[in-house]
Amino acid sequence: METEQSTSQVRVRLSTSQAGIVLPETISSLLVKTDLRRYELSGLVNALLGNERAIPFDFLINGIFLRGSLDDYLTQHALSSETTLKVEFVRAAIPPVHLASFKHDDWVSSVDVLSPMSPAQRWSSPNERLPGHERILSASYDGLLRIWNMSSQVTVTSPSAGNGGHLSSVKAAKFISPSQVASSGTDRTVRLWKYREASDDSPAVMSPQIELHSHKASVDSIAVHQPSSRILSASADHTVCLWSTRKSDAPAVPESSLSAHSSLGAKRRKVGPAVSTAQRGCLSILKSHTAPVSSVIFAPNDSTVAYSASWDHGLKTWDLPASTSIDTRSTSHALLSLVAIPDLNLVAAGTSARHITLVDPRASATKIVAMTLRGHTNAVVSLAIDPNNAYGLASGSHDGTCRIWDLRSTKTDKDGQVGQSMYTIGRESIGGALRISGDGVKVFGVLWDPDIGIVSAGEDKSVQINRGQCANPVAPS
Repeated sequence: METEQSTSQVRVRLSTSQAGIVLPETISSLLVKTDLRRYELSGLVNALLGNERAIPFDFLINGIFLRGSLDDYLTQHALSSETTLKVEFVRAAIPPVHLASFKHDDWVSSVDVLSPMSPAQRWSSPNERLPGHERILSASYDGLLRIWNMSSQVTVTSPSAGNGGHLSSVKAAKFISPSQVASSGTDRTVRLWKYREASDDSPAVMSPQIELHSHKASVDSIAVHQPSSRILSASADHTVCLWSTRKSDAPAVPESSLSAHSSLGAKRRKVGPAVSTAQRGCLSILKSHTAPVSSVIFAPNDSTVAYSASWDHGLKTWDLPASTSIDTRSTSHALLSLVAIPDLNLVAAGTSARHITLVDPRASATKIVAMTLRGHTNAVVSLAIDPNNAYGLASGSHDGTCRIWDLRSTKTDKDGQVGQSMYTIGRESIGGALRISGDGVKVFGVLWDPDIGIVSAGEDKSVQINRGQCANPVAPS
């Protein structure tokens, strides 16, 4: 005799916002068994759609992924089987697969890309754009920047220290435009570079443009905003600096900074028989943090606002024209990385405590932590948003993995709403295996591009590319 639970039923109203998989209105409302889980529901929807080849689906109820049975959901939310559940189905994401790895001579600290949808390309003028010429920029502890093509070939390497390059390890690098790059490092400088693609009669070139001086310790993070000609930098000296990318707008280097960099000499110095590099100072120094500043970003919808994260546990909001901190959100742990999630009005911060804290930085927010994402086993030092999913996030950790998150995949525990990762990406250098401590394979940087994929950099001296997408996507009609 069947138990009451196994024969219990609930009415579900199925819907989707994705093109090509919409159910007819006449069959969207069904009475189904409450013991159905994602796999059985996926089979049901495929049958209703008449698909010859099954499409894996995920299901959301009230914006949250279903991760147990319908009965589990009813019990967790104290609902009876008389309730009609509004269930949204979406194509399931498939696990990201390894595409390529680019080997370096030393640890790789940071990555950026130039692609049709990357910020540097979107900000650029049409005559600067390079269709079909995707590039990857890497920064390394050997003090060099490299630009790669998608065939794993280095197209250009930055000059050495004696020819205008960084004097020590490079910690961060960004494309400002298809013809300009910014970088920073442990030599306390931010540097701008002119980049020229190879042509039929000349090789690719990366040449030094400007050295920016003000910081008194390692510069570990930079953010760029080409439309306003501005750069932000975060330093272990507890400050954030705002800079201009235009030599004519940038002030002279203060004497105090020149004395701290006595080897640099004066406002301009000769670094080789045919190379000279202009030196400039910052537009403003933002002082309020009480420990190293690990990350800084421009607000996604207002380049006059910035967010910074620090080892002092604080996430600060800055009014850049006024050079003033206008809000501080104090958390329980050192903050090591930042990314804005604009569609949700949230900022995600990676922590030394192995989790990711989601903060609503708006003054109207009633609580500091909106959600916590748990799963990493070491510090979370890099974050990137999914360019195709307003709820998607990638994280890089010293545990040697990148994790893929969807903020709709959550559960509730004693700490409130807690997110669970969808997929874990290991380092291909050790066959994708997982090491709890991450020894030898720590991830230092991650970026997510809609054309190239998930690009990560790490202690294994590699840039690694993984790509995943929705299963069996349907092209628009």
